[in-house]
Amino acid sequence: MSEDEALLAVAVEAARMAGGLLAERARRGTERGVSSKSTPTDLVSEADLASERAIRELLAARRPRDGFVGEEQGAAAAGESGLSWVVDPLDGTVNFLFGIPQWCVSVAARDERGVVAGAVYDPNRDELFTATRDGRAALEGPDGRSTLAGRGRAVVADAEPQQERAGLAAAMVATGLYYDASVRFAQGRVLARLVGRVRDIRRFGSAALDLAWTAAGRYDAYFERGLKQWDLAAGALICKRAGLDVLELPAHEELPWGVLAAPPALAQPLLDLVRGP
Repeated sequence: MSEDEALLAVAVEAARMAGGLLAERARRGTERGVSSKSTPTDLVSEADLASERAIRELLAARRPRDGFVGEEQGAAAAGESGLSWVVDPLDGTVNFLFGIPQWCVSVAARDERGVVAGAVYDPNRDELFTATRDGRAALEGPDGRSTLAGRGRAVVADAEPQQERAGLAAAMVATGLYYDASVRFAQGRVLARLVGRVRDIRRFGSAALDLAWTAAGRYDAYFERGLKQWDLAAGALICKRAGLDVLELPAHEELPWGVLAAPPALAQPLLDLVRGP
């Protein structure tokens, strides 16, 4: 087993373990310990905190010299090895709290060159999305294991090999909305410009799963602003290793920095539509 594969094995272990913990909490019913962070719509629950504690304990046992960056528990731990773990212990907290089965656990290992390995685990469907920096993206679920090619329905192979034609009008595009209401007004203008140019738009709430589903071809493309490193560390790597372009959305006065993931044939046309307010 290579070092990258060994790191991926730890990421998978952590994501599956935390996913099982969260699934059990979801079965037991409503979370009682809920508070807000940046805005009243930016929620954190005891489930988030319990999942992060469990992941930190597992990583401390498996990789005691590594650093840790998590969403919920304050400042990052630097570590001594040059490698750190970037963790979203419950991506899609609002969905989890409302009983909407679109949430996940995201665990990634990162060194000075970028993300080495990442896992996104969806306990609701028992689907595990994985990738390493030099390997292919994969999906392991109830139907077995498959390699992800990142091709949805809007990019169709022509008769000649290696040729594709783009179909932005046929594209199913996923996105997310920022927590701050003033940013949402600006995002609304972008969506108004986009909605008549694509097949349809979906907004479910878990950025990590949106990225993974784009890599799996369930969406043709995805873009979102205001993401944090734990939202996209694993998912962006999975998209890249599935053959997608992962591009930056520049910050504007009304819109924070963001990312866009799409097949090469769709990436630039979509970027042209959504890059500004």
